[in-house]
Amino acid sequence: MSLVLQMPQADGRLQPYTLSGRAPWTAPAKPRFNRIAYSAAHVVADPRAANDPWLDCTIDWDTTIAYRRRLWSMGLGVAEAMDTAQRGMGLDWPTSLELIRRSLDAARDMPGARIASGCGTDHLAPETVHSVDDVIRAYEEQMAAIERLGGRLILMASRALARAASGPHDYERVYDRVLRQAREPVILHWLGDMFDPALRGYWGHAEADAAMETALAVIAAHADKVDGIKISLLDKDKEIAMRRRLPPGVRMYTGDDFNYAELIAGDGVGAAPTQQHSDALLGIFDAIAPAASAALAALASGDKAGFHEILAPTVPLSRHVFRAPTRFYKTGVVFMAWLNGHQDHFLMVGGQQSARSLIHFAELLRLADAAGLIEQPELAARRMKTLLALHGIES
Repeated sequence: MSLVLQMPQADGRLQPYTLSGRAPWTAPAKPRFNRIAYSAAHVVADPRAANDPWLDCTIDWDTTIAYRRRLWSMGLGVAEAMDTAQRGMGLDWPTSLELIRRSLDAARDMPGARIASGCGTDHLAPETVHSVDDVIRAYEEQMAAIERLGGRLILMASRALARAASGPHDYERVYDRVLRQAREPVILHWLGDMFDPALRGYWGHAEADAAMETALAVIAAHADKVDGIKISLLDKDKEIAMRRRLPPGVRMYTGDDFNYAELIAGDGVGAAPTQQHSDALLGIFDAIAPAASAALAALASGDKAGFHEILAPTVPLSRHVFRAPTRFYKTGVVFMAWLNGHQDHFLMVGGQQSARSLIHFAELLRLADAAGLIEQPELAARRMKTLLALHGIES
């Protein structure tokens, strides 16, 4: 099959592009890392469901769980039911809990599989939130449900808390109540408003440096209940500054999909080993899993140059996937899974496949090709031609 595609450029004009056909990155057979690395994982919609796609959440469970098994086989942990799984953008709480249950069951069959699950307040209707006590009860409800299943928690940033809180003291109160009850240390979750505008002013401050002080105070007061914090501010300097101030043993999980390579590699500065580099909890690892696994294995073997050689070409791809409006990055992640044959359709929960343009997808394909992330070039060419045809561009 021809690997030549008539691809639209930024100005809308068509230009031929030939897929390189280069050998893709593959994960080591038995990956060993010296960083903890979670991939937030997407969900696969059921395209055959008789539903209203913008309103109803129907999942292809077999394909969704198979993708998690793929991530585990590469040595990556799964951060379950997070924003990459369209939590709060199509994936409701009952379906999230079922996803968590199924993923925990699947993880038990895979030795060494690492999984942590998103615990939030997203089942609250906005009109029912009158105080931070409502937020506390909502966190407690989801926490109890996940812990009953045997799951570890990622304490997700709460839109309801951002709406109800009157200042930093309300955040301290909520996290104090919730963290005291956690059975095992949790991962805190600080998502910037570029990912979710409803989280603007989180931790009680509009300015990130002031917000960081509140977050650090919460962590210091409950260091025994905090495994780490994932921050997604797309600002490497702020992440490094916060990392150096974390209590010993509390990890920084980078959520910076713009600068992850250098943050994971680390700078060697900090009083404790966990302050000298970032571990990872990244949505982009869903899309670049083979390269991420190969790079992390290289880093663990002492080959820092090899680590950067593998990951450097993935950074332009990630920056494109996460370009503003950043909250639509899930569309690029699912597009990559479809292009590489890990699901047989390009449809998403909530109809989110329409959130990016054809020009966006064309550039994403070029960047994935340059990064060695096209696993089956002929399949990718065939599927891209189908997408082009749906947009009126025939070969």
